This record gives sequence, C-alpha cells and structure tokens, in this order.
Amino acid sequence: MRCPFCGNIDTQVKDSRPAEDHVSIRRRRFCPACGGRFTTYERVQLRDLIVIKTSGKREDFDRDKLERSIRISMQKRPIDPERIDQMISGIVRRLESMGETDIGSKQIGEIVMEALARIDTVAYVRFASVYKNFQAADDFDKFVQELRPDHSPEE
Repeated sequence: MRCPFCGNIDTQVKDSRPAEDHVSIRRRRFCPACGGRFTTYERVQLRDLIVIKTSGKREDFDRDKLERSIRISMQKRPIDPERIDQMISGIVRRLESMGETDIGSKQIGEIVMEALARIDTVAYVRFASVYKNFQAADDFDKFVQELRPDHSPEE
C-alpha cells in the first residue's frame, strides 16, 4: 500500500480488525520512510461490475459514488450511520450476486429506491427526485400521493 504522505510503496500493517460494518477489514498502517500513520479498509469484491448508463455509456461500478448519492439523500435524517453502511453493503452484495457483470443504471436505481423506502420515506423521496428527474413541484406531489396508502385519484 502506497503511503499517502510520501508515496513510499513499502508500508507496514500495525493493526488489523473488523470494521464497524463487519463487512470490511480496518488496517492501521505505518510508513517507515516518513513515519506517517494512516488507515485503510479492505472489502471483498466478488466481481468487477460495469454500469450501463441510459445513454449506453459503460463505466466501472463505483461503490463510493453509490455511497455519496445515498448519503446525500439521507442528509440530516435520524438514521444511524451504521444502518446506512449496512444498507449500502447489502445493495452491493445484491448487485454482485445477480450473476451479471453488466448492470443497467436503472436497475441499480430501483434497488436503491427499494432499500431507501424501507428505511426512510424522506430519503426515498429525495433520491427519487434526482433518479426520476423531477422538474416541478407537481412531480413531487404526484410521487408523494402514490406513497399514501389512502390514495384516491378522484380527490
């Protein structure tokens, strides 16, 4: 692992333990060249996933990009950060276990929306507003009306 401070490629692991999410390994590292200390995390990756965008463009799946978009939708919501991490790990495991290396961005979006709907309705609506490209307040209103159990279109 390359030292982020001096670029030395010979760093030493001082401590390893499971991370809080119990899905990754947290390693404390030390650089003998500059004396810098830093932390890395390792995760199991079952396969390299490729995201097929709606435009047809292909790009490597980026867990960090998925995490950023979910965390933005969960911003200032009363959700335990560990629960968010578990949800993200569950989504990634589900994508990796689908058996396909090429996954459509729409399919990923639907899986994320399904997971968010189970955890927090506000985060679900926030994510949907970007995912479904809401353009006006009416778009929000229609979407929220569909969420209400006593929804009746005549009202």
